[in-house]
Amino acid sequence: MTYTKRQVKINHWPEKKDKEKEKYPKNRETIKLIILTLLLSFSICFLFLSLHFPFTTEFTVSLTRTCHHNFTVYVYDLPKEFNIRLLQNCRHLNIYTNMCPHVANNGLGQPLLRSGRTSWFATHQFIAEMIFHARVENHPCRTYEPNNADIFYIPFYGGLYASSVFREQNLTKRDELAVRLIDYISGQRWWKRSNGRDHFLAIGRTAWDFMRSSDTDDFGANMLMQMPRVKNMSVLTVERQPWKGDNHFGIPYPSYFHPYTSAEMVTWQDKMRRVDRPNLFSFVGGPRKGLEKAAIRDELIKQCAESSHCELLKCENGGSRCHDPMTVLEVMARSRFCLQAPGDSFTRRSTFDAMLAGCIPVFFSPHTMYTQYLWYLPDDKRSYSVFMDEKNSTHIEQELLRISESEVVQMRETVIDLIPSLTYAHPNATNYDLPDAVDIALEALAKQARDKVVVSL
Repeated sequence: MTYTKRQVKINHWPEKKDKEKEKYPKNRETIKLIILTLLLSFSICFLFLSLHFPFTTEFTVSLTRTCHHNFTVYVYDLPKEFNIRLLQNCRHLNIYTNMCPHVANNGLGQPLLRSGRTSWFATHQFIAEMIFHARVENHPCRTYEPNNADIFYIPFYGGLYASSVFREQNLTKRDELAVRLIDYISGQRWWKRSNGRDHFLAIGRTAWDFMRSSDTDDFGANMLMQMPRVKNMSVLTVERQPWKGDNHFGIPYPSYFHPYTSAEMVTWQDKMRRVDRPNLFSFVGGPRKGLEKAAIRDELIKQCAESSHCELLKCENGGSRCHDPMTVLEVMARSRFCLQAPGDSFTRRSTFDAMLAGCIPVFFSPHTMYTQYLWYLPDDKRSYSVFMDEKNSTHIEQELLRISESEVVQMRETVIDLIPSLTYAHPNATNYDLPDAVDIALEALAKQARDKVVVSL
């Protein structure tokens, strides 16, 4: 896909000389009128963008956009209570942290470089829904004619809403925004065409946060994904429910790199091929509570700390180094293998950080990757990863040393080749023709919608 864009700027015209002013008084008045008209037009345009995208710091106008994919996507213009208006309460969108810095720049967060245009941001792990929205809004295959659409995107910031009401004891109130959304969407003409089978949501939290049921402990989840009408549509989420999530589809956690151009991505991939990796393996993480989680985490920390071939970045007591994106990526880029134990749930954002750094992931549960992100990964799991069953007692260093150098090189090359498809390109990307995480999801959804139509016939 190719984008050609320009910044919207207002030119300041130089003053005319006195003689010219006297000679052309009517022209001068005409010019003033033109300038005032332009200023008014740009002011109205800026006000419109500010109201609709209050946390976006860069505005661009797309001049030429060409769709190179075999689909069209329609974006619902939802009432603002379901997305943009939620951001006005950004300090209270998460019970653990102030989300205002993280919702900036369409969800990319704060830039990691202080000056100039940058593709590196301190992106929050649970913000994919905002980035996805921004990418689809500016996607070359977006259509404004629902009659022509293959798929229908519902830009609901469900993850941000869910995290804002985790501690709400009144279940009706906790669920109310999700219920209103589904009532609204199911009343739309285009929903009724296929009963929602060509509609989809993209949510930046795990499916577990939307699957409250009477037979499980209440940890703050709402019931969005349990609603019958939602089960008709597709739900994209950073972690699907492996057993009951037939309509759930895993999308990558966002990492820190959001390139503007294909050249930036290719340059990064080449850098990861050339970088020196003195460490056999590494682990970035901290201990967890709970019997199973604590056992595997404690064992990985122990084995890494005892090995002269492992670099350990232990995250506990709010250690700032673990929250520094560049520090995390540097540890991973120095390593051949990166250990990926389950976190608070099966999946980890760290997996995508590791692969961005060209580090071969080592998994201890199939649900950390293999059952999650089927649209994005090769069928041959051994081509890009190592699996060690957490139920077995394994000496990690010995197992990794058994892998030949030629196999390591080939696996790393596969991981590096996967980086573009696991990355969310910048929403204002220009000259970017590598399929990113959003492109792949939209392509898969469109194919799925077409297949459903064929089956119904």
